[in-house]
Amino acid sequence: MVMSQFPRKVMALASRLWRFLLPSGRVAVPGLRLPRRVTGGRGSCVQGLSGSEVAAEFWLTRRARAGYSRTQVIGNPGAFKRSLIFSALSYLGFETYQLLSSAAVVHATAKVFRVEEILQQADYLYESGETEKLYQLLTLYKESEDAELLWRLARASRDVAQLSRTSEEEKKALVYEALEYAKRALEKNEASFAAHKWYAICISDVGDYEGIKAKIANAYVIKEHFEKAIELNPKDATSIHLMGVWCYTFAEMPWYQRRIANMLFAAPPSSTYEEALGYFQTAEQVDPNFYSKNLLLLGKTYLKLQNKKLAAFWLLKAKDYPAHTQEDKQVQAEATQLLTGFSGKN
Repeated sequence: MVMSQFPRKVMALASRLWRFLLPSGRVAVPGLRLPRRVTGGRGSCVQGLSGSEVAAEFWLTRRARAGYSRTQVIGNPGAFKRSLIFSALSYLGFETYQLLSSAAVVHATAKVFRVEEILQQADYLYESGETEKLYQLLTLYKESEDAELLWRLARASRDVAQLSRTSEEEKKALVYEALEYAKRALEKNEASFAAHKWYAICISDVGDYEGIKAKIANAYVIKEHFEKAIELNPKDATSIHLMGVWCYTFAEMPWYQRRIANMLFAAPPSSTYEEALGYFQTAEQVDPNFYSKNLLLLGKTYLKLQNKKLAAFWLLKAKDYPAHTQEDKQVQAEATQLLTGFSGKN
């Protein structure tokens, strides 16, 4: 809207210049009168004249102080015309520059405000569990260059892929789509902990479609990005939790997968349940009850370590966790099933 007004303003400025020229091309000097000046706090202003007229008047005053009379000025109309046009054009150029600068600042501010508004809407929909509405909103801006918007779009794409009503074909397409958005987010801002986190998550998801070799090969990349996310934001419980999931996954890797890993890689990734437990506990300390699955994995890890008492404690918390999402319901069901399989006593 600001930019659309710019050509009219420039034309208005240009018309000011031509007011000094008669149709025949003669300079309208004889009609000029010295203006009445009003002193202000930072200098003086001229009443009744436009900026270009002030420039012309200033030129005349400066010539007078230098010893030229008005007769001498009029006696050389060619020189006067060139000087007058130069002064007026200089002012015109300055005012044009101001218009351009002002328009650019307003446009940039509006753009930033627009992105912030979209992010606020997106976060509201995410917190409300409106997965599909969130995805529909953010895909309108999939060509954005903003890392904050792109990693949210990666998350939304993945969340839609996780819905039970999403077909396998759609799920696969969404998983690869999410990876592309996360990759772009990371390219736009390597200092974004969330971009690192979601890039790692999306690489892991893609591994489900590319076989065990690719999954193991990507393991170190995934770990690197989770560690970077934690380094950039040590208070993000989700990144810490996901590092725990990485450790838990390789701690419970089946023997045949370990054998394949040993055949393919000189130093395949490995971890222990103790390492996984440390991350899950830290995540819970950073943000208690932030995620039903962290509670579940605390219970499952204690089960692996043969501590049934603490396992029961965390599984009960997971079972009683309010179900806001489909994943929460799945966590409740798994926790209930595990609890029925053993006594809470050591």
